Amino acid sequence: MSVALRVIPCLDVHDGRVVKGVNFTNLRDAGDPVELAARYSADGADELTFLDISASSDGRATTREMVTRCAESVFIPLTVGGGVRSVEDVDVLLRSGADKVGINTGALARPDVIDEIARVFGNQVLVLSLDARREAGMPSGYGVTTHGGRRSAGIDAIAWAREAADRGIGEVLLNSMDADGTTDGFDLDMLRAVRDAVDVPLIASGGAGTVQHFIDAAAVGADALLAASVFHYGTLTIADVKAGLRGAGYEVR
Repeated sequence: MSVALRVIPCLDVHDGRVVKGVNFTNLRDAGDPVELAARYSADGADELTFLDISASSDGRATTREMVTRCAESVFIPLTVGGGVRSVEDVDVLLRSGADKVGINTGALARPDVIDEIARVFGNQVLVLSLDARREAGMPSGYGVTTHGGRRSAGIDAIAWAREAADRGIGEVLLNSMDADGTTDGFDLDMLRAVRDAVDVPLIASGGAGTVQHFIDAAAVGADALLAASVFHYGTLTIADVKAGLRGAGYEVR
C-alpha cells in the first residue's frame, strides 16, 4: 500500500523571524513564524518544519516559546531543529510542543547521540537534517556540510545517511545546499542516491520552484516534499502542489 506524500513548508527562523535566502546567504525577512504556521496549517500543509538557523542559546529560548505558541495554534505535526545535541535538548523541545526533532551538527560531532535519543524517545521523533552538496573527492560525489553549507564536514553524505539510519534516525531531511533557494529544482541525482541507501522516509528539500519539481522529486522516491521560498512569497500554494501531484497519479493527504 502506498503512503500519501506529505507537503511540508519550512520555516527558517533567525532571531524569532522567518527568513529565506539563496544558499543560506542574503537572508530576507519572510514574516512571523506563528502567523505563517497558522496560514500554512489552514492552507493544507501536512506538517511544518522549523529550523533555528542561528541556534544560539538565546535563539533556543526563542525557539521554545515559538514552538509552544505554534503548537497551540495549529494541529499538524511540528518538526523543530537547531542546536540539538543531547537527549535533554530533545526532551525540552518535545515538552514545548514539537512532535519531531531535527538533528544535524550535534550528530556529526557525536554520532552516539542518535542511538541515545532513539533509545529514550523512539526513532519516530528523530529526523536527520542532512545538508549536503556535490563534493569532489567523496566516494559518492556528495559531502556533508555544516554552518549553512559553508563548511565541509569531510564526511560522505550517502555513507552518513546510511549510518544514521542504522543508528536509529526515523527519517532523513535531505537539503541540497547547491540548490537551496535557487528555485531551479531539487537535486534528483542526490535524492536518488540517498533513496537507494536508506529505507527510512526521505524528505526532499532545496530548490523547489515549480509544481513539476515536486512531481520530479516524488518520481525518484521522496516520501515528503519540503519547500520555503515558493510558499513564503506566494509563487505556489500548497493546494497547487497537491493538485499537481494528484494529477500526476500520486496520493496526497
